[in-house]
Amino acid sequence: MSRNRTSRVAVLAYGGMLAALIFVATYFFKLPVSITQGYIHLGDGFILLGAALLGWASVPAAAVGSMLADLLGGYTLYILPTFVIKGLVAAAAVCAVRGKKPYWLTVLMLAAAELVMVAGYFVTEWLILGYGLAAAAGAVVPNLVQGLSGVVVGAVLIPLMKRVKIM
Repeated sequence: MSRNRTSRVAVLAYGGMLAALIFVATYFFKLPVSITQGYIHLGDGFILLGAALLGWASVPAAAVGSMLADLLGGYTLYILPTFVIKGLVAAAAVCAVRGKKPYWLTVLMLAAAELVMVAGYFVTEWLILGYGLAAAAGAVVPNLVQGLSGVVVGAVLIPLMKRVKIM
């Protein structure tokens, strides 16, 4: 097998493992939020970590891993929106971690990536699912907490995992 083919197979395998890790962190490590009937989870931290480690290969992994958590968790209305939103979060995070810049700026840009998630679920709940403006606005604070927890997890793990050369 050529080196290029081996590299692509490795990226595919790492992407699958990342999707599984995001699923586990989302599905099993969650804090229910009674106001929204949703939950706060650690999956976003691993989406941000995956963006730093795998680059663009993390986008489908984030989308699939998060979507599977909604599917198996019984949040069927959110399957497609989650797929799109978490893919966009991963894409924004890839842009955030690329290039040479101070680490504080990278963390700030990761927070902006999480704002994509907050805005995405706000629009989904307000306009697509038709919950109304008040209900969608009520979910903003729990989503901000989830996003912040993701940034904290990512900000702690990214420098640690960057020392580990996986590819």
